[in-house]
Amino acid sequence: MEGARCCFAVPRGSVGCVPELPEVESLVAFLRERAVGRVVARVDVPGIHVLKTYAPPVTALAGLEITGASRHGKFLDLDVSGLHLVTHLSRAGWLHWRAALPPAPPRMGKGPIGVRVHLDDGSGFDLTEAGTQKRLAVYVVSDASEVPGVARLGIDPLSPEFTAERLGELLAGVRAQIKGVLTDQSVIAGVGNAYSDEVLWEVGLSPFKPAGHLASSEVAVLHAALVRTLREAVVRAEGMAAGELKAEKKSNLHVHARTGVPCPRCGDTIREVSFATTSLQYCPTCQTGGKPLADRRMSRLLK
Repeated sequence: MEGARCCFAVPRGSVGCVPELPEVESLVAFLRERAVGRVVARVDVPGIHVLKTYAPPVTALAGLEITGASRHGKFLDLDVSGLHLVTHLSRAGWLHWRAALPPAPPRMGKGPIGVRVHLDDGSGFDLTEAGTQKRLAVYVVSDASEVPGVARLGIDPLSPEFTAERLGELLAGVRAQIKGVLTDQSVIAGVGNAYSDEVLWEVGLSPFKPAGHLASSEVAVLHAALVRTLREAVVRAEGMAAGELKAEKKSNLHVHARTGVPCPRCGDTIREVSFATTSLQYCPTCQTGGKPLADRRMSRLLK
């Protein structure tokens, strides 16, 4: 919707609105309704740094019909008559739909707009990014698998193949902490910082428990909570305009980005562990036996 605003700045510890699987899935549904069947009139690239491929050129999209929209993990994929406009919104990116785009192109290198896609009926969308990190990535490829990040993706947690048994196989013998494994896109595609915090709180697991140390019963509970949390988030976002999705996500978080507030389950204070560019949130009573985690980069339980 024109003029719609969402949170963009993503300082350490705030997050909560970073696009993850449910939000990208909802953007796909939104674009299927609004963009599929329309013809690309032109594409403006005022933020040339966001474009990661040059052959075929982005101008090749002009005059072609958008025939489909899909998701690969956190990647958004528009099928434009056999060419694919693939986007990774990263931490501070978003898609803004506008019913009527101004005819004049955006100023090069000015403002948050990285790419603007004009459609044949005058509508279209901006792919934007705020802040200074500049991680928004846009690709034009003949096949989505040509995008390195897509090619490396692990299993989709909403796919039929993602069973409790499969999750157990992925975690078996892994020494890495469970938080890191859940957010490793080469293992499970689409889960990020927020939903991993929520799921670990839901099942009462410390984010630093070694993944390979989970009992089979814990794996089963974790699998069920992960799938349920993601599916419920997708359902809540059904039918929402693109500009409403981030606020909807934040309003349904229990622990992520809730540092200092009472745990909705036990009343203990939600705590945070900060890293160089991100952070996680957890409840000591629910997840770590009442022991706070040390808030430093190589965190471990305080003795």
